Amino acid sequence: MATLKKYDIDGKEIGEESIDDKNLKLVKNSQLIKDYLVALRNNARQWSANTKGRKEINRTGAKPHRQKGLGRARQGSFGAPQYKGGGIVFGPKPKFDQHVKVNKKERKAAIRSLIAERIAVGNACILKLSDDKVEKTKQVSKFLDAIKLIDKRVLVLGKSGTFNNLKRCMRNIPKKALIDVLAVNGYNLALSTNLIIIDSAFDDINTILIKSEKNQ
Repeated sequence: MATLKKYDIDGKEIGEESIDDKNLKLVKNSQLIKDYLVALRNNARQWSANTKGRKEINRTGAKPHRQKGLGRARQGSFGAPQYKGGGIVFGPKPKFDQHVKVNKKERKAAIRSLIAERIAVGNACILKLSDDKVEKTKQVSKFLDAIKLIDKRVLVLGKSGTFNNLKRCMRNIPKKALIDVLAVNGYNLALSTNLIIIDSAFDDINTILIKSEKNQ
């Protein structure tokens, strides 16, 4: 059984929680995780970047100067790319068909693998939280300092509605994020090196880690 240390908001160790080893012995599929993260990044983009070519520029159609007799290179339009305000060569155009489909089983497998990896290497712990007792950012900073995570990239997972004060107090602490455990995605997990699981979300983490026929 893998054990996770449990702390209170003062940073004192108050116990442990166990997770079945069979839920952590997953074959890490790096390619699956990479494909999932690339899909998340692509789907977050608007793909609306746009530039105008020389035919789309709203400028005079007059020839800059006569063709011969000046000793200068021949020019046909002020919309040519060599002129200031001219068209852009090979500039980006909107691509609104770039959405990448991610299968539900692939998404679940990637998230499960990332969470299991953090727990297996000992980069996860549990916080016993009474949200009404969290009042100051300084209080949260002292907690993170006590468990030696103040300088780490930390993702805190909790159950929606149980961490409002904690979320407010964490806003000004760099490299820290707090989200609903049911809304977590692979990008949040990949960016973090450590996990803090609020005790109310521990059962949800166990549910995510359990691999069954219906939850591949």
